[in-house]
Amino acid sequence: MKDITLSVKGLKKKIGKREIIKGLDFELHRGEVFGFLGPNGAGKTTTIRMIVGLIRPTSGTIEICGYNVRTQFTKAMNEIGCIVENPELYPYLTGWENLEHFARMLPNVKDEQIKEVIELVRLEDRVHDLVKTYSLGMRQRLGIAQALLGKPRVLILDEPTNGLDPMGIREMRAFIRYLAEKEGLTVLVSSHLLSEIQLLCDRVAIIAKGEIIKVDRVDRLLSLQEKLIWRAYPKKLAKEILSTMTTVTEGEADSLITPYLEDQSASWNRHLVEHGIEVQEMTRKTPALEDLFLEITGVGGESVD
Repeated sequence: MKDITLSVKGLKKKIGKREIIKGLDFELHRGEVFGFLGPNGAGKTTTIRMIVGLIRPTSGTIEICGYNVRTQFTKAMNEIGCIVENPELYPYLTGWENLEHFARMLPNVKDEQIKEVIELVRLEDRVHDLVKTYSLGMRQRLGIAQALLGKPRVLILDEPTNGLDPMGIREMRAFIRYLAEKEGLTVLVSSHLLSEIQLLCDRVAIIAKGEIIKVDRVDRLLSLQEKLIWRAYPKKLAKEILSTMTTVTEGEADSLITPYLEDQSASWNRHLVEHGIEVQEMTRKTPALEDLFLEITGVGGESVD
């Protein structure tokens, strides 16, 4: 069984009489990248703030590496690092001086440890330059180095690719995968870029209106939504025949759409041919995460916070 590094059970948050978070349950494991998605006002940011101890839950428990955030706060916080959007850095200090400053706030952080995180984020060549000369991607990596100074086992990154160019996004994606796969960190990534979550994460939680709707592996979520696009003539008769075997909807340009079921699709095709239907095309389609998100929540990808 995989090591559980973050456990959230029955998490609720009320503000006045309004229940913002309505009983969340999920677990994160060592060495995985976990995506957290939700439309504006879904409760994603509120949940992250409760995890990192900035606000107190109304009820429920949060455990970080076995430590209860409410009853063992200091030990729990020692196991977690967090970067919210653009990291707060001192632009007129060098990267090294920034890390020295933040290291003073932590117990027993030596220069060797600073050197280790600098090498980990690959800033050796620029760490003695002023931060004001850094690109946004370099600032993001320095911010992650800051979050790693205390050797946490869980890292939370809120919009880690925000504002990066395509090259910077690819570099950040590769770096996050490296932290999970080679360093064994658990990384929770909050992002509105659904395509990035699809490429980056092992599992994803989809949250709407304070409730988690789905938690599963990204590949499994997408495989459950696979479709089969048919071009068959005459279309009306083809639809009637397919409807006796599975659910059918009409697509664009005279196409028909059915679920993709590997063990049945061939027999459907054979049945159509036996009834004189000309099957010109069968195309298996795996939807993007945006399509799945829209189908589950009724909210388009652009409005995800």
